[in-house]
Amino acid sequence: MFRSIRDHRFLKAPLHVYQNRLENIEDIIDELLQLTEEGTIIIVEGKRDVRALNKLGIDGHFEMATHHSLSNFCENIVNTGKNIVILTDWDRRGNILMSDLTKHFQSFGTNPDVRIRERLRSIVQKEIKDVESLPTYVLKLRHITGSSTFLD
Repeated sequence: MFRSIRDHRFLKAPLHVYQNRLENIEDIIDELLQLTEEGTIIIVEGKRDVRALNKLGIDGHFEMATHHSLSNFCENIVNTGKNIVILTDWDRRGNILMSDLTKHFQSFGTNPDVRIRERLRSIVQKEIKDVESLPTYVLKLRHITGSSTFLD
């Protein structure tokens, strides 16, 4: 699946960097699991993002922001009374969508959580740019670090 990159000569960074990234991403996965168990709504861009989060073991209430008028979409979600996490991609389009969603939610008196998205973006840096790439990236990090794998 991946070339033999556990040979440290092929790594772009020291091994501990990959270990820290994996630990931080697994912490975020655990946090998302907890939030979904509490009924938090996770906003993503599309079906592939939902599938990726499912592969990471995260099942919950997902809403796709790209299929609706943002104002109506945000109003309907605010009316549920549930907490909201925005988890759009960290490319240009995802950044714009996150900003627009945040403004709409704030106009209804709600502040969505965007810190998980920002933490993910900071951890993966430029290695991946979207939610749908997370399962493959986690597998890659587990392969590099020799950690056990539980993804399909």
